[in-house]
Amino acid sequence: MTGTLLYLRSRRVPVALAAAVGGAAVVWALYRALAKDRDATPMLVVLTVLMMVAAFAPTLVGPDANLDRTASLRWSWRRGAHLLAGGVIVLAVLLATLHTGARFGPAALVVRDAAGLLGLTALCTSVVGAARSWFLPVGWTTIAAVYPQGGTWGAVATWQGQPTDSRAAAVTAVTFALAGLVVYAVAGPARTDPAE
Repeated sequence: MTGTLLYLRSRRVPVALAAAVGGAAVVWALYRALAKDRDATPMLVVLTVLMMVAAFAPTLVGPDANLDRTASLRWSWRRGAHLLAGGVIVLAVLLATLHTGARFGPAALVVRDAAGLLGLTALCTSVVGAARSWFLPVGWTTIAAVYPQGGTWGAVATWQGQPTDSRAAAVTAVTFALAGLVVYAVAGPARTDPAE
């Protein structure tokens, strides 16, 4: 077995991949069967992106974070590649629906929210650990999707649910994406209590 396969299995990537893709497939099938409009609502798109990102959150740490820290391998590029690969999977699955009977789009919304939510999840992983890294993105996005606000500060506070032409929402998402990628790649997951 190669090192890459061992890495993926140790981080439970196959299970997370099945949960993320399977969950998106179920949402897509239900929407296609029940909705009259071909294009999914922006709120459904945002919540589907969120579901997929939350499924990948536990993969951001191995079974023993302290072992990862003391390994002789350089983890920063592996962590960065892991996060980017998760983003590519979310984007590939949801953007593939643009050519089907039920579309999750527009593409700019999917890209913005996937990048921002993955970055926010990675930041939370570095601060509170992977087990709790999905709490803030899920709570914040649920509120933002249901109660989007206007104005610059409202767009920053509820960036996930803003229209695709919102510059403030785009800047906020890019900031989270870059900060999450850098902090997670360099610092890795937070040190957690061994009893957890």
